[in-house]
Amino acid sequence: MMTVHEVSQISGVSIRSLHHYDRIGLLPATEVAPNGYRLYDEAALERLQHILFFKELAFSLREIRQILDSPSFDRDQALAQQIALLELQREHLDGLLGLAREIQKIGVRKMDFSAFDTKKMEDYAAQAKAAWGNTSEYKEYEEKSKGRSPQENQKLGMQLMQFFTELGALKDGSPDDPGAQALVKGIQDFITEHYYTCSDEVFLSLGQGYAAGGAMTKNIDRAGGEGTAAFAKQAIEIYCRNKQEG
Repeated sequence: MMTVHEVSQISGVSIRSLHHYDRIGLLPATEVAPNGYRLYDEAALERLQHILFFKELAFSLREIRQILDSPSFDRDQALAQQIALLELQREHLDGLLGLAREIQKIGVRKMDFSAFDTKKMEDYAAQAKAAWGNTSEYKEYEEKSKGRSPQENQKLGMQLMQFFTELGALKDGSPDDPGAQALVKGIQDFITEHYYTCSDEVFLSLGQGYAAGGAMTKNIDRAGGEGTAAFAKQAIEIYCRNKQEG
């Protein structure tokens, strides 16, 4: 666990901003110590990295919270976009550095402003933002979550995690057990009711994300015990396959 001061030091985010992120439900502290200090675990730090990434793409804090809280959040897709954006930023900085060295060496003989052009980065950021914000699932989620308080969103998240707590009690058995199958159906229905229409195709993708590592896997395994996320993925695959065959 890290204190808010330590998180501020390693991330460059001010303590004031971290307090604000906590208040609005964007980055809740993992726990609050008896002395009142906010404490953050590795999953919270990973979430902070995604917050900073989406800020680079010019998302508002409200939009970022909605994306990260959505069950369809794809960690791998976010990281791939982050890498692509950083590569564009490096290319841009290399161009500026090369121009500066040329001016230092031979002086200004040619008015070349191409190194200052940020259009490629801006275009990529716009495309990435469109990819997150223009899906039908995101739009439906945005509509359903409109007006919810951070406390209400947190309550829904806890209710969703309760399914995984119950799945964890069954993970030593078979994922095609009727009890496990009833629970994954409950997860799909819960997502459809409170977030967006969770089709079987989307549900399969979610199952893969649950077991892909990162904050979601850690949260699920914390709720149901180690191995719960992988068990959930298997149970979801069986559930969707049985529906197709039926």
